[in-house]
Amino acid sequence: MRQSQNEPIVVTRDVRAVLVPAGIEVKLRTGSVGYLTQALGGSFTVYVEGNLFRVAGADADAIGHEPPAKLELPPDATDSDVEQLVWDQLKTCYDPEIPINVVDLGLIYSCELGKADDGSRTATVKMTLTAPGCGMGETLVADVREKILMVPTVTAADVELVFDPPWTREHMSEAARLQTGMY
Repeated sequence: MRQSQNEPIVVTRDVRAVLVPAGIEVKLRTGSVGYLTQALGGSFTVYVEGNLFRVAGADADAIGHEPPAKLELPPDATDSDVEQLVWDQLKTCYDPEIPINVVDLGLIYSCELGKADDGSRTATVKMTLTAPGCGMGETLVADVREKILMVPTVTAADVELVFDPPWTREHMSEAARLQTGMY
């Protein structure tokens, strides 16, 4: 996926988007003109008519980009391989305003996988937000759920938003603290 900050975009078809930071679902209309401000993890943040909007990766074509590739596992994939792919997927979830993934931000408190007799898997995730009143909370939860469900064999994802313990910058990875200057 090409990533060019402030790349001009034209919406080529009506597309569902989420107003940032309010978290309200809206529709960007065909012909709307704006700029791509962030293209990370398969989703896009665009600036149109004075507002920021998040466009899902599945709708990338509406702003001139390619949707993310379908995930695959090798036929002999182990439980560890599946778990690694789930964590890799979690690292593709970004806050639309912060160019750091939710894992490095320290928003994922736990991720557990269960396996049924038929080989299908379930994922149970506990996550938080940097601020309890964040309007993008449900959008981030939905993004985490959708990204996990892209993993082959994962058929259910329960993502619970929790606020105990409260998030602090100490939850961030060292790289994230360095990137944000939050040492």
